[in-house]
Amino acid sequence: MRIWAPSQAVADVLIDLPEVECTVYSGGAEPPDGAEHVEVWIPPLIPPGTLRDLLGRMTKLRLVQTVTAGVEPYRPYVPRGVILCNARGVHDAGTAEWAVGAMISVLRDFPAFTLAQESGRWDYRHTGVLADASVLIVGYGSIGQALERRLAPFEVEVVKVARSAREGVYGMADLPALLPEADVVVLLVPLTDDTVKMVDAGFLARMKDGALLVNAARGTIVDTGALVAELATGRLRAALDVTDPEPLPAGHPLWTAPGVLITPHVAGSTPASVRRTCKLIRSQMLRYLSGEPLNNVITGSY
Repeated sequence: MRIWAPSQAVADVLIDLPEVECTVYSGGAEPPDGAEHVEVWIPPLIPPGTLRDLLGRMTKLRLVQTVTAGVEPYRPYVPRGVILCNARGVHDAGTAEWAVGAMISVLRDFPAFTLAQESGRWDYRHTGVLADASVLIVGYGSIGQALERRLAPFEVEVVKVARSAREGVYGMADLPALLPEADVVVLLVPLTDDTVKMVDAGFLARMKDGALLVNAARGTIVDTGALVAELATGRLRAALDVTDPEPLPAGHPLWTAPGVLITPHVAGSTPASVRRTCKLIRSQMLRYLSGEPLNNVITGSY
C-alpha cells in the first residue's frame, strides 16, 4: 500500500506497518512521482496549490487523513468514494493554550510593555485583567472544551455557544443576545458556508465597549474591513492567529490597527501537536489496515 506522509516524523511511525510503502511529501509545486498509486494521503499542514489536479490524478486513493481539524480545502475535491478524516483533537492543547495566552497578553498590555522595554522606558500604569471577565466561546467543540478547562483557574465566567443548543450550551441563534455581555469573545467555529464572514459589522457592533475578539479559527470567519474599522475607533481590541488574507501582506492596515495582537497561524504549531498527530495517524492506519471503523470521518458539511 502506497502512503504519502507530510513529514519524516509521520513516516517514521508508519514504517513498521506490513506492506506499507511511505513517501514523504511536505508540499510544494512538484509532488513525487506515482500519485496514481497512492492509496492513503496524509497532506501537509498547508495544502499544496495543485490540490484539485493532484487529487484528480490519485486514481487509487481511498483515504485522505488531514493533520488539521479544518478540512475546507479538501471537501470540494475529494473524489466520490474516498474517505475524508480530520485530525480533531491533536491541536486542542496548543490552540487552547494560545487563546489563554493571547487573552492575557492583550488584557495586561504585554505588547505595549515590550515596546517600552525595547526603548528603556519604565511605563507604569494599570491594565486590564482576565479575572472576573465573561468569556464567550463561539464554537464549543473539542478545542472549546480544552479552552474551558484551561480557563478554570482564572476565575472567569465561561459562556458556551455551539451550532446546536444543548444542556449548558447555547445555540447560534442565541449569539446576538449574548455578545453585548461578553468581555472576551473567542472564535473556534469551523469554516463553513454559514460561518464565512460571520463576524461582520453587525456582529462587532453588538460587542460591548472595550471587549476583546480572539480568533483562533479561520481568518475568513471575520470581515477584515469591518474589524479594521472597529479597531480604528479604539472601541474593541483583537488577538488574531488567523487573518484574511493569509499570510497578511506587508502594508496591510491590520498590521498597524490599534489594539491588535497578530501571530502567524502558530496556535497549533507545537511539539505537543506533532506528537499527538503521529499518535493519531498510527492509530488510524492500524484501523484502516485491519478494516476497523476510522475516527474523525467527515460525513456532512463538517
